[in-house]
Amino acid sequence: MSGPLGRIIAQVVVMGAGIVSKAFVQAYQQAVHNARSGNAGTVAAKTVAGKKKMSKQQALEILNFPTSGVVPSTEDIQKQFTRYFEANDPAKGGSFYLQSKIYRAKEALEANDSNERAPSSDKVNDN
Repeated sequence: MSGPLGRIIAQVVVMGAGIVSKAFVQAYQQAVHNARSGNAGTVAAKTVAGKKKMSKQQALEILNFPTSGVVPSTEDIQKQFTRYFEANDPAKGGSFYLQSKIYRAKEALEANDSNERAPSSDKVNDN
């Protein structure tokens, strides 16, 4: 392999090693910087616990309610939840993932409903 092909392969190997070593050094420097500034735990926590709450719009769509401003009652939410949750039972060939989405949709609508109906403690009654 002393010909031109050997030389090209050697150059590619040397360049690849240089690129990998530079990337490793930069990653190490970033890790040291994050450790000094206390950022490492924060970044990890945001990544793990960075779950977004389901929007009301998405929850309505999952439970097959119209999204045009008509707010379903608690009974309607429970009825749709039961219907879709049972239809997606993994024991009956359904999907656990879909069951999870259905459960989270019900949870989001109930939380939204309780937030809208909760009396505001900020208001002062001057009567």
